Amino acid sequence: MIEFQQVSKAYGGAKVIDELSLTVAQGEFAVLIGASGSGKSTTLKMINRLIEHDSGRILIAGEQIRSFKPEELRRRMGYAIQSTGLFPHWTVEKNIATVPELLKWKPTRIRERVTELLELLGLEPALFRGRYPQQLSGGQQQRVGVARALAADPEVLLMDEPFGALDPITRASLQAELARIHRLSGKTIVLVTHDIDEALRLATRIVMLDHGRIVQAGTPAELLAHPANDRVAEFIGCGDVGIKLLGLRTVADAMRVGEGGEAVEGVPIDAGSSLREALSVFVARRVEVLRVVDEQQHTLGTLHFADLLKAPP
Repeated sequence: MIEFQQVSKAYGGAKVIDELSLTVAQGEFAVLIGASGSGKSTTLKMINRLIEHDSGRILIAGEQIRSFKPEELRRRMGYAIQSTGLFPHWTVEKNIATVPELLKWKPTRIRERVTELLELLGLEPALFRGRYPQQLSGGQQQRVGVARALAADPEVLLMDEPFGALDPITRASLQAELARIHRLSGKTIVLVTHDIDEALRLATRIVMLDHGRIVQAGTPAELLAHPANDRVAEFIGCGDVGIKLLGLRTVADAMRVGEGGEAVEGVPIDAGSSLREALSVFVARRVEVLRVVDEQQHTLGTLHFADLLKAPP
């Protein structure tokens, strides 16, 4: 879907991207991580030509990005940033409709799309479509920013530290929403973050950059279990790798299906919860067994504390 072929970018003679070669497959959720100055935001912005690369080639769906006018290219890609970039004097509906209006969609289609996206992101259309950005909380503004990025059903969604300024609870909620959107839509997403926990939670593949070069790329489990070098291990946080690995698996992966959960007392745990969350529940409640339920609260089975020690599939 997106391909970098020996791409370089320099400022004042100093290379910030150094012959980068990278492929992001269609439907992949790729997360670029690295320390400040590693080149991750520059890499992202070169995809939609907010920053022009100096050498090499960047392709989208097999075509060089320079074969498109910048504005045409950007209309094919959603773009969400930390500050949301919402127009303060426009309503939520008009902000979300920005690109569809540029593409000359019919008003009825635009209104239907705004309604669909507000519902998808947990904002009641009747309450929010007529509000202005200053009437929204930070988390609500960020949801509108994501809705705007998705409005024209883009092929690619680019996100630059989209949740960095939010409080932990709101941030976790929006991460869950984004993961759900990716599962439902199968869109190609490229996200930049410096937060390794965010990367582990969202990515199907993590790409770690250092001085404009790829240090390691792989699934979250691969980076946790087999860091390429000490620098990767340090960035990931080698002291709690076991806990982070639990965060990659769900209760459904390890539960005992059909086992008599009805006899287990206490509040159940959702099958979609991570095993890391389950560990916290075990410790907090000081129990050995949890009842597992689905979204409709139907009992599916049980999870035993010992199940957390099972090798991943």
